[in-house]
This record gives sequence, C-alpha cells and structure tokens, in this order.
Amino acid sequence: MRPLYHPSPSEMTVQGILYALSDPVRVRIFVELMDAECTKNCTAFLKITKTPIPKSTLSQHFKILREAGLICSARKGVELQNHVRPEVTKRFGPMITEILKAYAEELSAYCVPGG
Repeated sequence: MRPLYHPSPSEMTVQGILYALSDPVRVRIFVELMDAECTKNCTAFLKITKTPIPKSTLSQHFKILREAGLICSARKGVELQNHVRPEVTKRFGPMITEILKAYAEELSAYCVPGG
C-alpha cells in the first residue's frame, strides 16, 4: 500500500484549507471529527447527509481533508482511522473558527422554524 500523504505544518496553506472546507460534506465531516472523542473511520460518515454517500466519494472527501492538513489518517487493518490534527488549530484556528461559524449561520438561515 502507498503511504498516506500528510503535509508538514509548514506546507499547509490557506488556499488548501479554504478548498477543503469549500464543500458542505467535508465541513460536516471535519466538525464531527473535531467533536469526536476518538478516531473515526470513513464508514462512520456514510449517513452524514439525507442520502447515503458512496464509500468512494467519502474516501475522496477524506483525502482532500488529509492533503490540506486538516486531518490525520492512520491505517488500522483495511480501514483508515481519522482525527483532526492539533497543528491545524494552532496555526489556522481563528480562520477555521470563522469558516465554521459562517457555515453554521448559513445552515440556520435555511432551517428557520415554521418556514
């Protein structure tokens, strides 16, 4: 198996993070990983949306998050266990916080009670 690419903190870029967080599914994956108390594998996110996401699509989302430096993946048998990299919050914490806040505000605008 090929080794997984994880950029060093100095290789992580604003552009890479913005691209990785430009997709609502990737944002939901990232937020769930941030809130998780342990590592999670790809199959834990199969039903992250109303319609199930194919494993191949989820794998691509995880690859984009990993190659942006937002998450770290480790092989455990045939699965990849994922968690948020601590380096991300040290270097890009305020920017990521604002992006996630904007997504939450946008989502709440679509979910107006009685609307």
